[in-house]
Amino acid sequence: MNHSGLRISFEFFPPKTIEGEKLLHKAVKALSETQPDFFSVTYGAGGTTQTGTLDVVKMIQQKAHLNVAPHLTCVGSTRDNITEIINQYKNNGVRRIVALRGDLHPHAEHIGDLKFAYELIALIRKLTHDTFHIEAAAYPEFHPQAENALMDMKNFKQKINAGANSAITQYFFNPDSYFYFLDYCAKLGIYVPVIPGIMPITNFTKLVRFSSLCGAEIPRWIYKRLEAYGDDELSLQSFGLEVVYDLCERLIKGGAPGLHFYTLNQAEATLKLLKMLNLKSQLPVVKKVDIKV
Repeated sequence: MNHSGLRISFEFFPPKTIEGEKLLHKAVKALSETQPDFFSVTYGAGGTTQTGTLDVVKMIQQKAHLNVAPHLTCVGSTRDNITEIINQYKNNGVRRIVALRGDLHPHAEHIGDLKFAYELIALIRKLTHDTFHIEAAAYPEFHPQAENALMDMKNFKQKINAGANSAITQYFFNPDSYFYFLDYCAKLGIYVPVIPGIMPITNFTKLVRFSSLCGAEIPRWIYKRLEAYGDDELSLQSFGLEVVYDLCERLIKGGAPGLHFYTLNQAEATLKLLKMLNLKSQLPVVKKVDIKV
């Protein structure tokens, strides 16, 4: 099935080693050729990778000539520091930001001047007006720290009311959770694009750890199948590819406006999915990417 024109984007994280930098450059180069809507770059707990985030943003801008959306968190940071970072991004030609509350670093001394994502979004709007397209986070299976489902949806609405243009979801494997989330959004008068976050399945242990941390549910039938493969990585990855492909197909057929892939700085699994989905972008062709790896 041809899904030409669906908006696609990819997430990276700042590497901490020389080998990690090589893997990142390789992934950026490979995924740039799909002409994504944008790349996003994560930001560590309590701002621990602030410099690394800006370095990766500059690298992608200079080498890949594509839009980059850095993550920006507010917990554990001062208003002045956040303002400085926003101005840095503005001065470096960034026009898209993923605005998040963030997780407090265990060694952080204070929670910060801003405690919630909607406060960060409001500050960005106050300082820069419409300079940035602001992405908020959405949780179809609800934020693990939310008091209840209703409060979680009210918190999401606060982010939209504060000025978020669209949202990217935490990854999930049950498409019904996404469609029910959209139904709930409509009841609350929320109609911004909500892009499903997609996590390729390549490693069982890492997937279980990530899912435990972020509150993403691995359906029992998927968990048991992955667990049974043990050290058989080829079978595990083949099954994982089939599961995530079916998920993407259902999301696209259900009207999802795009897909946002959590790449973990690896391109292979995502590229296989895009090929299976026959997914191409309608964005203008830019000059050939020149990234040395």
